[in-house]
Amino acid sequence: MYKKILLLLLILSMGTVFADEIGNKVNEKEYPEAEAVLPKKTDKADFIIEGSVEKNIDMTLEKCLELALGNNPQINAAFHDILASDARIKQVWSNYFPQLSWQTGYTRIRQLQLSDALGQNLTFNYYTLGQITLQQMLYDFGVTQNQATIKRLDYEAYKTTLAGTINEVIYQTKDAYYNLLYAFESKKVAQDTVDKFEMFYNQAKAFYEIGMNPKVDVTIAEVNLSNAKLQLIQADNAVNLAVARLNNIMGVPFIDSYNVQERLKYSPVDVSFNQSIEIAREARPELKLAEIKVESAKQTLKLVKKSYFPTLSVEGQYQRGGRSWNNNYGYNFGGYLNFPTINGMLIKNEIKEARYLYDKELANAKNTQNQIYLEIQNAFLKLQEKKNQMPVAMLNVKKSKENYELSYGRYRVGEASPTELKDAQINYQQAQLSYYNALYQYNSAKAELEKSIGKNIVADSDDIIELGE
Repeated sequence: MYKKILLLLLILSMGTVFADEIGNKVNEKEYPEAEAVLPKKTDKADFIIEGSVEKNIDMTLEKCLELALGNNPQINAAFHDILASDARIKQVWSNYFPQLSWQTGYTRIRQLQLSDALGQNLTFNYYTLGQITLQQMLYDFGVTQNQATIKRLDYEAYKTTLAGTINEVIYQTKDAYYNLLYAFESKKVAQDTVDKFEMFYNQAKAFYEIGMNPKVDVTIAEVNLSNAKLQLIQADNAVNLAVARLNNIMGVPFIDSYNVQERLKYSPVDVSFNQSIEIAREARPELKLAEIKVESAKQTLKLVKKSYFPTLSVEGQYQRGGRSWNNNYGYNFGGYLNFPTINGMLIKNEIKEARYLYDKELANAKNTQNQIYLEIQNAFLKLQEKKNQMPVAMLNVKKSKENYELSYGRYRVGEASPTELKDAQINYQQAQLSYYNALYQYNSAKAELEKSIGKNIVADSDDIIELGE
């Protein structure tokens, strides 16, 4: 009798508090509408990656890209390849620069034939105070020019490779950054789930103490709370792993802690497949690199065909020495037309090899074009798929939240079981995670399409801007 009276008083006292929470009216402060919990473009809520609090910095995607472009070792290595290639061009042109050599020495000579013929020991010392030789190549019938052209094409290839490396690093940085935002949103969902299950546990315990619910409800609520805490631990570790991945891609694995300024958001883009193909033809580094390799193979074929050509040069020499260090002097100068040692079979097959390699580069260029076309097609279709998933994921969040609110209201008045409430909460949690995952997948697909065409896409516009702008 006393328990029934206490239960009645409890329900009456809770009536004024929960009057707006049961049925069609919901306490929007405690249970906001579904749209209120979804990320918005103007939402600037920060979260802190744990570390040195004194050195926190604000981090955005733009700053992440700046750090990656300035610190990623792949970019640094590709840049030094360019510098080394430029030096190789100058090495080839050095063939047209004069060659200067200087030599000094001492020699003791015994002429075998004269000594034997004359019956005397003809032994004498020969000194060289200095022998200076100056040689200048005048013309090699275009060999040096072809070599320099090949090295210059290599230089352009390295520059194009750097552009491709930057393109890849930008995509990796964007994907890692969006993955970090997704990991943080998942952690927030996990934390919210823990808070809710903790509230359910406290309510089940209170209902049990007044005799309204059995002990098993408390046990179920406690198990649900423990599972939620385990998921929170996993979500927190996922954030740390996402931070480590992003820092590694940026090339600053030991950077101080930073505040992430942005949230996952949906920024629709409007670019057609045909437009993507046209952009890639002008901007994709791999296409330019394939063209450079074809031209380099063509120049190599021309160079091999010049294996028969001679070299025209002049040479002058001055000597000082003799029987003593400064006894006499001598000199000579002249012009020379030097023909190479010719092996007809060798040169013929070298020409064949160069021609086959040229044909190979033509085929490789065609294959590169086909692969890039397929890559753009896959990226474009993937972006369209993720774009179409967004409204469905958003609606799922809204409906699952409404279902959770109804189940929670029924549970608080004793009409719903803990299992029903748990299922509603889990469905709501999964709907939120699916929505944030769809956001991450959409932004990652957008970054992948940008990588495949070689340029950034401006949201809500057909305009395209260069990488890094």
